[in-house]
Amino acid sequence: MWRWSRAWRGLWGVACKPPLPSRGPGLRGAPAAHGSSGPRPVPLSYKLLDSEDSRPPLVFLHGLFGSKTNFQTIGKTLQQQTGRKVLMVDARNHGESPHSPDSSYEAMSADVEALLPHLGLAPCVLIGHSMGGKTAMILALQRPELVERLISVDISPLPTTAVSDFSSYLVAMKSVQIPEELSLSQARKVADQQLSPLIKDSTIRQFLLTNLVKASSGQFKWRVNVEALIHQMDKIFDFPQLQKSYPGPTLFLRGAKSKFIQPDHFSEIKRLFPQAQILSVAGAGHWIHADQPQDFMTSVKHFLA
Repeated sequence: MWRWSRAWRGLWGVACKPPLPSRGPGLRGAPAAHGSSGPRPVPLSYKLLDSEDSRPPLVFLHGLFGSKTNFQTIGKTLQQQTGRKVLMVDARNHGESPHSPDSSYEAMSADVEALLPHLGLAPCVLIGHSMGGKTAMILALQRPELVERLISVDISPLPTTAVSDFSSYLVAMKSVQIPEELSLSQARKVADQQLSPLIKDSTIRQFLLTNLVKASSGQFKWRVNVEALIHQMDKIFDFPQLQKSYPGPTLFLRGAKSKFIQPDHFSEIKRLFPQAQILSVAGAGHWIHADQPQDFMTSVKHFLA
């Protein structure tokens, strides 16, 4: 069954929905992830598809502009087919998770590092797409005992600025202006019209528009923290320099139509992830799980076998 929590608050003792039963104590008074000098975790919003299976759960981390709903159908299908628990998480500054001026990978991995033991879901199979893939890699490299195996979806441990238009998407989103009296469906049509001169791909526009919501004040806003992401985009495009390697089984899935993982990335992938397999998914671009969901799930299941 689905178990749902908008956000867990154990780090600060703020009132919230109670943590999942029989998951062990909360984190009140626990040290911050990565040590006291590291980034302070924020309480992430998540969805958990629970089961009695004791094998490492599947934990999905979405990419930039995404949310936990990106993997909802795939997560439910994989839970039914594998029997494992499945967790889908909103990154900070995305979905229903808190906003923060810090969108570094150290901060985002600290959030996940705090959440997994809080839910009793470590070690896990960590599956991250794009930005979520980099977050997953950082956590695996720094806390390998939390990650039984790792899947990085169309992203490598190298900078990605040369192949991305994401910065222009944020600028376009910031420029959108919508009258308050419209319904959400009308507002998304207006926003689509305003975005179209700057973002030509209608599929990308529709994906971005899933972030448009109506606030209680009546104003329309973006769920993603546009201002913070604009200021932190250099960090999101980059990848921290680390000397440690992750010893566990690792799968890099690359879209055959995507440029995010190039052959000249393979040596760095192998240095940091010596057990890495690198597979291409035919007919897929950067959003492999959306372009070829069956092939994506088959690749995951084969890797788990």
